[in-house]
Amino acid sequence: MRGVDHQQNHMFSYLSPERRVRQDHPLRAIRVMVDEVLAQLSRRFDRMYASAGRPSIPPEKLLRAQLLQMLYSIRSERLLMEEIDYSMLFRWFVGLNLDEDVWDATTFTKNRDRLLEADVAKKFLAQVVAQARAKDLTSDEHFTVDGTLLEAWASVKSFQPKERKQPPPPDDPGNPTVNFRGEKRSNETHASKTDADAQLARKSDGKEAKLSYSGNLLVGEPERTDRERGGVRG
Repeated sequence: MRGVDHQQNHMFSYLSPERRVRQDHPLRAIRVMVDEVLAQLSRRFDRMYASAGRPSIPPEKLLRAQLLQMLYSIRSERLLMEEIDYSMLFRWFVGLNLDEDVWDATTFTKNRDRLLEADVAKKFLAQVVAQARAKDLTSDEHFTVDGTLLEAWASVKSFQPKERKQPPPPDDPGNPTVNFRGEKRSNETHASKTDADAQLARKSDGKEAKLSYSGNLLVGEPERTDRERGGVRG
């Protein structure tokens, strides 16, 4: 008998994310190692943050989310926030309840960069990888990453300083004249006014810089046997 395709706008559940994630899921073992390392870094986190003021995103959640982005090859923070928002597995790993709001991508990036500048994130990842190797959870599987630039539709004229006073009215509103002579432009100081995701980039030295998107492809090579490696264990 064919089931009925019921459409539900609301759902009530008494099951927690902890019960929804199966016991043999690989992320469970990783979560145990991650929490051990985060407990060791707790005092260092205390020294990094002020004792008063508005609470920021907990560093533990930031680092768990960053690790998810690496493990699942999520190409941007914006997409990472979207994945965490609707994935019960990701919410469980990061430590968010089902009814908690996910952070804004820009807020997440700024808080994440704070940990990177303090080298805490590097130490965190190094300790997690060391634990994984000690428990024989890693392999010599080879990955190849290839990247390309996809030209954006945004005009180079839209690449304007992020902090700038109101410019005078353009001579031609449809195609205003812009003089970039002597002006140093970078993605840190400038942004496109029509496409915030477009970045100024060039394929190689000597090539013209254009507003583009970065496209990356990750290709995995199957793990080789002992005979293919040229030796036999034991």
